[in-house]
Amino acid sequence: MTAYGFVIDQRKCIGCHACTVVCKSENEVPVGSFRTWVKYVEVGEFPDSRRHFSVMRCNHCDDAPCMKICPVHALSKRDDGIVDLDRGACIGCASCMQACPYDALYLNPDSGVAEKCHFCAHRVEVGLQPACAVICPEQAILAGDLDDPQSPISQTVLDLPVQRRREEKGTGPRVWYVDALEASLEPGATSQPDSWLWSDRRFPPPGIPEGLPQFEPGEPKTVLDTDHAPPWGWHVWGYLFTKNVAAGAMLVAPLLAYLGMPAGGIHEWVALVALALTAALLIADLGKPERALSLLTRGNSASWLVRGAWILSMFGAVTVASLACQWAGLTELVSVLRWLALPIAVMTSGYSAFLFSQCRGRDLWLENGLFPALIARASLLGLLLAFAFEGVTASVLAGQVLALLGILNLAFLNHEIRGKTKTASADRARRRLAGRSGPLLFVLGLILATGLGCLVATGNELETHVFPVVAALTALSMLPFEKAWIFAGQEEPNS
Repeated sequence: MTAYGFVIDQRKCIGCHACTVVCKSENEVPVGSFRTWVKYVEVGEFPDSRRHFSVMRCNHCDDAPCMKICPVHALSKRDDGIVDLDRGACIGCASCMQACPYDALYLNPDSGVAEKCHFCAHRVEVGLQPACAVICPEQAILAGDLDDPQSPISQTVLDLPVQRRREEKGTGPRVWYVDALEASLEPGATSQPDSWLWSDRRFPPPGIPEGLPQFEPGEPKTVLDTDHAPPWGWHVWGYLFTKNVAAGAMLVAPLLAYLGMPAGGIHEWVALVALALTAALLIADLGKPERALSLLTRGNSASWLVRGAWILSMFGAVTVASLACQWAGLTELVSVLRWLALPIAVMTSGYSAFLFSQCRGRDLWLENGLFPALIARASLLGLLLAFAFEGVTASVLAGQVLALLGILNLAFLNHEIRGKTKTASADRARRRLAGRSGPLLFVLGLILATGLGCLVATGNELETHVFPVVAALTALSMLPFEKAWIFAGQEEPNS
């Protein structure tokens, strides 16, 4: 057996960036992207200060989270331990970038696909060392077979005290550091300047949230690093909203019939339109949208991106069948199909919680409670939709359900913003989320919905226009919260 890995001897590293430059040259890495880079951290105050170097790169993990989340098997672990990427298969979904706790992957802006260090496999296969190990003037980079007890890298790992990055993530990283500054290997453990040592930053520093101690002069400070753009933007937080609209429309359809508020085929139509928007957003977010069908043709069944595609397909099929039966006048079959769609609608809304749980690099998204929170939001959207179309005939019981859903969503929102966190990284991200305007707007929307439900539940007669106005305001208040949650999770650094 062969198991390749790296040892970075930070006692020898002089921060010359030769490894970065040769990696770019050897692998044609585009400007602004890096497969390996050198991070500078300074400790102390002039003249009593010291600069520490740390070489950052892919860790070729034993349990690589990027492989599990990749929907098309573009990432795989070779027999020699190298985690490789097939650019011909990648669809550019950026999920691997969210799963990686080490910022090791990037999207090539020219090709639209993900790329990463592949241990210079093309060189290793012909008996050569990776380019970075060859070019290092101080021999600070050791690359070799860790399963060979006689290899220099194995002896170094056995004989010297070594460290690995973020072992708490359980990935089994195969990059060991000798005498690295602990703070340089732990994301968020150093202060962040407004600009780097020799250049401007592409993105502003995340800053320290209110309520946490500020860094004092002389404490570790990162003075040079690589900026990493948030991989997911408006397509993703928009998809969370449209998917919940689709799920919510069918979640409440059978219950509304029981409450005496049937709405014909409006719920099916809304669900299908929202589902089409969801698919459009997901495809538009891909770096290679023309490869979208490979999610179904060569899907990785372990990825919740693929499982989600299956769920969305089933949801669409049952919804279309229900609408077709309505056209055919098969009323009893419509009722059966709507009840059949109920558990599928639950999963349509909630599967994203399992997808985010595979994003091991984003601690905020790993917190408990997301699955029921998504279901509660979808149910609220579905009932608000019914009130918008059938408001004047809304029953007292429907008002009670709406008020309860408003309160339930407020409870879940409070947990997402103020609940206890498992890690310091999640705590910082949650505090940043609380400092944004999105949660406040959502709270106001939920108060509106709860108030409307209470008025209906107590038998108050309201003007017809009140129902669609409140429904629209509450639904739209959810969007800035989803945006804030997505960006707060990505703001916390991974390197």
